[in-house]
Amino acid sequence: MKLTALDIGIIFLYLFAVAAIGLVLQKRAKANKEAYMLGGNTLPWYALGLSNASGMFDISGTMWMVMLGFVYGLKSIWIPWLWPSFNQIFLMMFLAAWLRRSNVTTGAEWMLTRFGRGKDSNKSHAIVVAFALLSCLGFLAYGFIGLGKFVEIFVPWAVVQPYVPFTVSPEFVPHFYGMLFTFFAVFYSILGGMASIVWADVLQYAIMTAASVVVAVLAMNNLDTAPLNVPEEWKTPFFGATLNMDWTGIIDDVNAKIQSDGYSLFGIFFSLMVFKGILASLAGPTPNYDMQKILSSRSPQDAAKMSAFVSVVLIPTRYLMIMGFTVLAILNYDQLDLQSASGIDFERILPAAIQKFAPTGIMGLILAGLLAAFIGTFAGTLNAAQAYLVNDVYLKYVNPKASNATVTRMNYGTGIVVVLVSMALGFLAKDVNSLLQWIVAGLYGGYISANVLKWYWWRFNANGFFWGMLVGIVAALIFPYFTEGLDLYYFPYLLLISLAGSLIGTFMAPPTDMETLKSFYRNVRPWGFWKPVAEQVKAEDPSFAENKNFVLDMFNVVIGVVWQMSLTLLPIYLILTMYTELLVTCGILLVCSVILKKTWWDKLPKDGDSVAATLKRKLVSVS
Repeated sequence: MKLTALDIGIIFLYLFAVAAIGLVLQKRAKANKEAYMLGGNTLPWYALGLSNASGMFDISGTMWMVMLGFVYGLKSIWIPWLWPSFNQIFLMMFLAAWLRRSNVTTGAEWMLTRFGRGKDSNKSHAIVVAFALLSCLGFLAYGFIGLGKFVEIFVPWAVVQPYVPFTVSPEFVPHFYGMLFTFFAVFYSILGGMASIVWADVLQYAIMTAASVVVAVLAMNNLDTAPLNVPEEWKTPFFGATLNMDWTGIIDDVNAKIQSDGYSLFGIFFSLMVFKGILASLAGPTPNYDMQKILSSRSPQDAAKMSAFVSVVLIPTRYLMIMGFTVLAILNYDQLDLQSASGIDFERILPAAIQKFAPTGIMGLILAGLLAAFIGTFAGTLNAAQAYLVNDVYLKYVNPKASNATVTRMNYGTGIVVVLVSMALGFLAKDVNSLLQWIVAGLYGGYISANVLKWYWWRFNANGFFWGMLVGIVAALIFPYFTEGLDLYYFPYLLLISLAGSLIGTFMAPPTDMETLKSFYRNVRPWGFWKPVAEQVKAEDPSFAENKNFVLDMFNVVIGVVWQMSLTLLPIYLILTMYTELLVTCGILLVCSVILKKTWWDKLPKDGDSVAATLKRKLVSVS
């Protein structure tokens, strides 16, 4: 075990600081459900943006992306579009403002503003809660596995075994470590709620930024002494119909990894990824911590700023670390121990590289940063799951008049239950990549159709939403048992099944009540197929202005995606000392920034909170 007393001291200092934040903010979080779940809508947009970025800088995702960087080089920048990573651009341009105008606590509660109340609306509300919990549990299990595999490298089981009064099979050692750190994450996140999570995330982001800069400098110093031996195609982000990357004679094992991933036909893979990504982005954020951060913002304008700030603070910092460790791992591959019980495990590259190359003190900083990444992601996801269980199940169906003290107890209890269930799922999952594939390509495939239609088509109703989501989720749960290979390739079938359910369900029931539709349209002001509703709203209020920004928003999305990818390439070209490409990328980034200043920033919504939200805060302050 290479950890020194200094490294361990740095890690414990971080853990102590985060626990202190949870304890300090515990009293504030007990004020009411909005204070616990949304921080009372008082948190500044830049703090929320840093928090969101910290949550996305998760340990499992970073392990996965270092593996991608090692195997695919600059082409790896496209593969995170599986999430899709460019959904933040759609959010910053228009969707975050639309969502924040609804003034609700969770995505399930949002259903009531879109579809009103009634039997069908209750079904749509319930199906969103079910999806949110499945999604949250999947991400919690994903983080749980990644953390365990990470810690196993630094704390070999042979060192720990004498102090453990029971036997653990080798394949379950990562799960054991995951459980230990999960319990710590539970402590501070359950105590302090959203405010605790956000301010702890700000601290965590500072640690991760320092760690990323150190790793990048180490990589650049190593490149000064040895050339990077990789296939020529590794060094370019551009590609054709096939990947055309051959590691034969360099690191032969990587060819088998490429074959098992299923990315060889990269043109088809990329096309499916973009198709799915655009639809997923138009559907809006999934009911997870990203949505909760948007709903926690002070105003629609702040929600848009926060979504933009996420890309600015997350991408360059994260890729300094990713490409830094990628370079160190390739230069010193023979010194890495990537063997596991099932053969070579490329997901172990990140922890193996840290163990091999990080000097004393720096290792403690890096480990504290990556543990912070896990804890921040875990806490944010856990907070979202708690919000749905307490706000959308307990307060809606069990005890609508619960006191603040009762709500606090329920927040604590549901948090513990969610963590235990996610651990059980973690024990069933094969590895980080398989769970990730199921979440982003399988489960989200069943989510998209219904959630696109809800924003842009007035005739879509609660019955259509329920059946579209239900058949999509059921299909996503069943498909893995009947298909082999990359889950993304069966996404079109999931999409068609879900779309059929949405349309059939919609026309089996009458349209949503017009008063509900008019209220939603006036508050949220979406563009799309809303003509019958818009005509009635304008008949009642001739001064009402329709949202005619579709073309401008789509133009901004295109410029925004180029801007975001420029942010991704900057740290990569810097570390690889590809200075010509770096200057070109800087120029593209500057041009895109100037355009967005005029077409997006200067045109951000000026509306603040609705009268209802303002009144709600006044009532809370009085009580």
